[in-house]
Amino acid sequence: MDITKIGVRDRVVIDLKVEMDNPDDHQFQPRVHLDGNMVRITNEGYSEEFASAELDDDVLVAAQRDRFVELRIKFSVTGMHGVLNHMHPYPKDGKGKKLANSNWKTVVPLL
Repeated sequence: MDITKIGVRDRVVIDLKVEMDNPDDHQFQPRVHLDGNMVRITNEGYSEEFASAELDDDVLVAAQRDRFVELRIKFSVTGMHGVLNHMHPYPKDGKGKKLANSNWKTVVPLL
């Protein structure tokens, strides 16, 4: 799991990139912890920290004010998501190919 971007819109938004080993893995339950100016992302039921980042002052103020964050998660499955071998040169023809992507948005409280 990687934190790709942290920003403030109406609330604090954290973009994550999550890689799964199996497409049937449905045990992902993200939790966000705020320790000082560090944000840590963990998974419910696992003790280890998956990702962490230091927050800027304006993001930290918004996080402490709202006490929740929006997670925008982009999933990829090892072996399923890679690079296309042959890309059609004119995607407007309707013959263009795109790899399947799974994106997810959720609002979670700060713990």
